Amino acid sequence: MVTELWERVLHQRGAYSQLALAGERVVVHERRTRLVCLGAADGTPLWDVPAVAWPRALVVVGRRVLVLPQDRDVLACLALTTGELLWQAEVEHWTGQVAVADGVVLVGGWRGYTPLAAFDLTDGRPLWRSGSRAATERPVAWAGGFLLGHGARAWLVDPRDGRESASWELPRPLTGADGRPVFTVVDADRCAVGCDGGAVVVLRADGRRPELLMTHEGPLLGEAPLLVDGVLWLREVRAAGAGYVVVDPLDGTRRWRAGLGTPAAQGVVGTADGTVLASEGGRLFRLDAGGGVAGRERLGGRIAAVHDLGAGRLLTVTRNSLRAWRL
Repeated sequence: MVTELWERVLHQRGAYSQLALAGERVVVHERRTRLVCLGAADGTPLWDVPAVAWPRALVVVGRRVLVLPQDRDVLACLALTTGELLWQAEVEHWTGQVAVADGVVLVGGWRGYTPLAAFDLTDGRPLWRSGSRAATERPVAWAGGFLLGHGARAWLVDPRDGRESASWELPRPLTGADGRPVFTVVDADRCAVGCDGGAVVVLRADGRRPELLMTHEGPLLGEAPLLVDGVLWLREVRAAGAGYVVVDPLDGTRRWRAGLGTPAAQGVVGTADGTVLASEGGRLFRLDAGGGVAGRERLGGRIAAVHDLGAGRLLTVTRNSLRAWRL
């Protein structure tokens, strides 16, 4: 049986609230104009600073919080411990997406609106900028660089100078995620990619031809697979019986299908004896090691997403709040 630990009312739609987890801290945008850091144990506010309405990106790396506001053309870097502004750098209007690799912050490429631009994580010093507008799905750090992709092509760039170091032609176009992740780093050698038509493709760091890992017979949501407990979880579209399809990242073998009988919320959390996921309708599902439903509990309200808080704790994003639970 789950026990509620705390709740934080956001005073705005939970599904639209940018959120980042960092150990025992939860950083969240709330009340339309505030950025707040909460203690994971009890939800106590550790700092509360003015922010902007609906930031385009919120990323925590180490002891720094990176924010891309919508109403100011800057990239802001805050201290995770205090919320203090450490530096800010000018960016072009409509800049979206943030990734960090090797001490470099990369922004831009969202919808092809802006060039890519790179800054030093320590002090915000500009490092390089692409010569023209660039279109890419959300980049990730992998294989010593930034992995980018658009259409049926993926490529790797050096963090320090932006030069392309490798590229792959995909068997199918990338799924259109509009700023959501499409790349899932499996390990140092492999990266799983969500593609059109319910397909998952695997890239290899050694540059070999991409492998079509699997194709699901039904439609999947346009997002990256989730890597939890060594397997890939693929969320099905909102339809009766929708849930998650679970496949082996090595050979694409379908392990099981977690059908919930109702649309699944975003996120899967690993536990000591299985996994936990939730339905959008507010029900928690416990799965055993073989994917069978071992238990169901009603949490109440609607759930947009679940996150792992560590130490046997779960964070749910509801209609207008964050709620933490002991599993």
